Amino acid sequence: MSYDKYKSAQSKFDAPRQAEYRLFAEITRNLMAVSESGRMGSDYFEAIDANRRLWLALQMDLSSEDNALDEDLRAQLISLAMWVDRYTVDVLKGIGDLDPLVSVNRSIMEGLNAQAAVPDSES
Repeated sequence: MSYDKYKSAQSKFDAPRQAEYRLFAEITRNLMAVSESGRMGSDYFEAIDANRRLWLALQMDLSSEDNALDEDLRAQLISLAMWVDRYTVDVLKGIGDLDPLVSVNRSIMEGLNAQAAVPDSES
């Protein structure tokens, strides 16, 4: 079985929070790698675009009436997603660096990790 097939099969059995954590981790690692390289090649722009798409998808999910998160938390995360979008435009213009995006992603990962430790019935 190829690695890609294993990865795909594994993600089908992950709890949603585990899948979200894994996706944030992968995208954050890519942001860190391109930040450390100091080059603005295709990998740089692909990493930034993947992060932007992740946050846009998150924002759409949070905006859904079917989202079960607490309304205040949803509002805070939507605001954060909007900030990520605005800041990403600045980064693409060369105004900012990737460190704040990495920091935000790491904070979300910490929250997902903490939530994963609590059974779904208690969250």
